[in-house]
Amino acid sequence: MSTSKNTLIAPSVLAADFANLQRDIEMINNSEADWFHIDIMDGVFVPNISFGMPVLQAISKHAKKTIDVHLMIVDPDRYITTFKNLGADILTVHYEACTHLHRSLQAIKAEGMKAGVAINPHTNVALLEDTIKDIDLVCLMSVNPGFGGQSFIENTYKKVQQLKEIITRNNATTLIEIDGGVTNQNAKQLVDAGADVLVAGSYVFGATNPTATIANLKEITQ
Repeated sequence: MSTSKNTLIAPSVLAADFANLQRDIEMINNSEADWFHIDIMDGVFVPNISFGMPVLQAISKHAKKTIDVHLMIVDPDRYITTFKNLGADILTVHYEACTHLHRSLQAIKAEGMKAGVAINPHTNVALLEDTIKDIDLVCLMSVNPGFGGQSFIENTYKKVQQLKEIITRNNATTLIEIDGGVTNQNAKQLVDAGADVLVAGSYVFGATNPTATIANLKEITQ
């Protein structure tokens, strides 16, 4: 697949310096990044706990780009309206956390947000075929969710290709997002396989020059 497209880069705020969060938000605002990716974890669905509603509200006041919220929580339906009010533009729920996925997607869209579905590394993409036309974004976890800084799971390339085939076969417009272990070493191959959005956390915020790192990711994936 040709890479002559606008690949979206979404720095993961979970990897930012929380003591200098406004500085890092402004860095993303002034960079070539396209989205803010914000992970909300509850310590139940995943073993870690990240920031909650007050922090997201503070981020949304300063963010000048699309806010992509990834809920790694149980029973996400309880909070759909809350996250809309906190500034989410895209709300992604986990397939594994939703008993009635179609209903969850419709509830997200009813609040005026784009509806995303995330799947863990062991979850088969074929499970999304029946609802793919209702999904604006599929977030493929390329590490096990819950902790930052993990190594990229190589089977992700195959899953991207399989998901792209499902999207094409159903004439859907779903975007494919990759979350976990993205670097300049795998970014182009992911886009070649069919990815549209790359989430990068540790790779961006751990760099000496995060702005240049974002620009480099943008350049090599176009």
